[in-house]
Amino acid sequence: MRPDEKNPPDVMTSKDVPLLHRADVIAAYAPADRAAPHLRLGFIASIDGAATREGVSGGLGNADDRLVFETLRMLCDVILVGAGTVRAEGYGGVRVDEESVAWRVENGLSPQPRLALVTSRLDFDPRHPFFEGAAERPEALRPIVVTTSASDPAMRAAFADVADVVVCGETGVDPALMVASLHAAGLTQLHCEGGPSLFGSLIAADLVDELCLTVSPVLDGGDSGRISAGSAATPRPMRLLHATPAGSMLFLRYERDRGAPQ
Repeated sequence: MRPDEKNPPDVMTSKDVPLLHRADVIAAYAPADRAAPHLRLGFIASIDGAATREGVSGGLGNADDRLVFETLRMLCDVILVGAGTVRAEGYGGVRVDEESVAWRVENGLSPQPRLALVTSRLDFDPRHPFFEGAAERPEALRPIVVTTSASDPAMRAAFADVADVVVCGETGVDPALMVASLHAAGLTQLHCEGGPSLFGSLIAADLVDELCLTVSPVLDGGDSGRISAGSAATPRPMRLLHATPAGSMLFLRYERDRGAPQ
């Protein structure tokens, strides 16, 4: 869960220049095998566990975090995000930058990753900036809307003009069916940007292969929520792949340790 390009720059830094180098970040986060289905999540949190500041995650990041964030988007096939996060974070028509487009094309990928919005009730507006320009895109690059059979059929029909509507579950989105449907569409590298409820459902279904967590060097206090939320605790052992400092910011990459006892 992160801000898009419309959010203000980080207030914790006086110089908006990353310490990390783009080539090193790409090497650190590149998938080992793009053909192997993989679900990665990207989040930021303060050192006392706050996932947001004043309701959004923008105040916790800096230029290095934005570089890592942009790289994770660049490397994926689809950006998966919950409707609540789109509203809270002010997502517009998400695009990777020109340098990322060039990298993707050079590596045989589409110029932009696809977008997938997760909304059980489909209480969303197809005219939202998230779908900006969607009607003019080639069919293979149209956004995806993941919803349920209990959602309003008229709304599903309205979204068909700007997105591919995929029904995954009855009253709630079935995370396993959603992931399987995206894989079946040829989208093997999934990158989820939240929010906490979506993350919690993916943990509960044991679908998380990787977590990329930025630890922001602030004690935030307050009552901000965690990066995941769920009705029951479902511990999933993870294994640290790397811990990369950049100034006082720390970038952690964990993978699911499926050999460890639950």
